[in-house]
Amino acid sequence: MPKDFLDLEATPERLHALADAGILRPDAYGRALHLAVASPSRPAWRAFLSTTLMALGSLLVLAGVVYFFAFNWAELGRFSKLGLICLGIAGAAVGAWRLGDRPAGQFALLAAAVLVGPLLAVYGQTYQTGADPYELFIGWGVLILPWVALARFTPLWMLQLVLVNTGVILFWGQRMTRFGAYEARLALVLGLLNGFAWATYEHFANQKVSWLQGRWMPRVLSLMTLMPLVTLGILFIVSRHDRSIESGVSLLLVLGALVAIYALHRHLHGELFLLTVGALSVITLVTTAVGYFLVEVTRADELTLFILPMVLIGEVALAVYWLRHESQATGVSEET
Repeated sequence: MPKDFLDLEATPERLHALADAGILRPDAYGRALHLAVASPSRPAWRAFLSTTLMALGSLLVLAGVVYFFAFNWAELGRFSKLGLICLGIAGAAVGAWRLGDRPAGQFALLAAAVLVGPLLAVYGQTYQTGADPYELFIGWGVLILPWVALARFTPLWMLQLVLVNTGVILFWGQRMTRFGAYEARLALVLGLLNGFAWATYEHFANQKVSWLQGRWMPRVLSLMTLMPLVTLGILFIVSRHDRSIESGVSLLLVLGALVAIYALHRHLHGELFLLTVGALSVITLVTTAVGYFLVEVTRADELTLFILPMVLIGEVALAVYWLRHESQATGVSEET
């Protein structure tokens, strides 16, 4: 179901529309406009800075742990290596348990999940298990899956998806190429995998799941979905004699993703980031098609250097005009 009108963000465009419709009196419109564009309060800034610095600090500490073991690898014994990492995982897990659903607890659990990877790497190097790299990432994802499922923390889910993507890429490179499975199929698999994760997120976000209301993760998922599919679409355009079925399917999937993006934009009453991603995808494919036609079909190499920039400028101008029109139609701020 679409968002309720009162749940929409109070942007200047929407307030102006309400004032034009006579719903807001001039004095109420001025007050509402002031509140809509006012700077955040001190508690809001304090919470934002606290969360941001906590995230950066967690990343720096985790990076320091990895570099510590890399630098002191020869000096540390096997029990020291494993013991220190296990101590770090246990401490982060206990901290997450004691701190609960607060940001500090969530980042502590994220740190514990990240440290599982170095633990597996140290174990594999110490005892020479002979495991392939893709087994490390797949095992890493399996071991932290209970934490991911229970945490209700989107960065932890993103970590899980990155591990799955990395495991699939490494598995494909080590196991599937011997069976004639080309990189085009890998790109298609990644596009479908990330597209499924994107659609799942949007579905449960539409079901009003509280911790899935942020928009940063579906935007990242849209990039992870469209990048491999658009790359395959480019290969379909420029490959004259060896166009694969996978590249043709990717074009259909890109078209379906663009339709879904526009429907989601209208459903949410404004999602300009996804519209911009869709517009960039179309510009990339159209520019590639025009360049291929000019170079390979008409053989107008010199003319291409003049025509192609003009085509690109026209595409960008048309995209900007369309995005502004959609911004005004839905009442969403262009900075969103």
